[in-house]
Formats: sequence, structure tokens, C-alpha cells
Amino acid sequence: MWSEDIDYGELADDIAVEARLALQLSAEIHELEQRTTVALHQLDPHGIMTSVPGVAQINGAQILARLGDPNRFRSLAGARAFSGLVPSLNASGLNGHHGPPTKAGDAPLREALFMAANQARRIDPTLAARYHRLMARDGKHHNSALCHIAATLLTRTIACWRANTPYVIRDLDGTPLTTSQGRDIVTQRYTVSAELRRQRRTTRGRAGETRSREALRQPARPTTNLEPQPVDSP
Repeated sequence: MWSEDIDYGELADDIAVEARLALQLSAEIHELEQRTTVALHQLDPHGIMTSVPGVAQINGAQILARLGDPNRFRSLAGARAFSGLVPSLNASGLNGHHGPPTKAGDAPLREALFMAANQARRIDPTLAARYHRLMARDGKHHNSALCHIAATLLTRTIACWRANTPYVIRDLDGTPLTTSQGRDIVTQRYTVSAELRRQRRTTRGRAGETRSREALRQPARPTTNLEPQPVDSP
């Protein structure tokens, strides 16, 4: 409640201090983004990372920094295992089933890929078709489906890096598409209904998405009879 006892001069001074701090932080963030962009261009002069749908300058720099030289992995399976996005395997005797991601790898890499996958599925029809199938047919939750898409996006990114060619968005028949064309096809063919999305979401709203990203940073809880996934030595 406002009061006649408020010292408006002192209040104005406090607001001015907070405003200066906010401007300083904004300037520092802008400078950091510029330095990050320059560093990414030096490591990736052909722009392969940023050609990947859902990956921009900052996200691309984070993925490349956490992944390191993609050529250091002997196989794409080893790179997926490094990210921790491969499913765990709960085995008992002759029976077994796949569980949630192992989350045994690099947490910031996993988070960056998860965020990129959520954008890429809206642009790339091949990823959108897989996301739609996981949600509509296989009964996966939104976050689980995105983890599958993130793992696929990682292997495709590394394949492009090794071939020194940019990522090309394609239709399911292999036809190259522009970003706009890909987005239109996804909207026309692979839209997940709002009702199904509500049923499949494990979290709600922006706060829920933030918790989902934070959960990817946490190591998975150990389970009994857990059979480790084969990992190629980096």
C-alpha cells in the first residue's frame, strides 16, 4: 500500500540503481553472445551446427562445446550414449524392458539437445512424423518422445559434421525442403491434437518445461539388474 511516509526521492534512487544494474547485465549478456558467435564461427566456419533445425548460434555453441570434436566417437551409438539419451534396460532373467534415458552422460549437452528437438520437430517432417508416431501410436509422453527426437537429432548432426555438409530438411520421400515448406508440411500432416497433448504431457506450462530441462541435468536413479549400454570410448 502506498503511504504518505514514502520518501519518493529515495525510491527513485533505488529504482535508478536497479535500472543501471539491469542495463549492465544486458550489455554483458550481449557481449557474451557476440563472443560466443565468433568462437562458434571459428570452430564451425561452414555453419553446419546452425544448419540443424532448432539449433541457433548460442544453442549450437553449447552443443559443440559439450560434445567436443564429433570425430572422436568411433560410432554414432557411442555419441548417443555419451549424451545419456539412450534408454536404460531393466533386465531380470530372460525378461527385460527399456526404461527412461540413462542420463549417464553430459547434462548440459542433453538439455541443449532436448530444447533443439522441441523446435526441430516443428520444422523437419521426418522428425515430426516420428514424434507423432511416438505420441499417437506408442503412447509416449511428450518429454519421452522429445528424448527420442533429441537422440536422432544428435546422430544426424554428427553425420553432417563428419561429411562436412549442412543439414538438409527433407520430406519423407527424400525431397529437399525449405524451412517454411517443412513447417507447412508438419502443420498439415503431423499436428498432435490438443487433447492428446494434454494427456501425454507429464508437466504443465513454462514452469513444467523448466522442470523437465532441470530433470535432464540430474543423474538417473540406480535401478536393480540394470544392464549398462555399450559405449564406445571417446
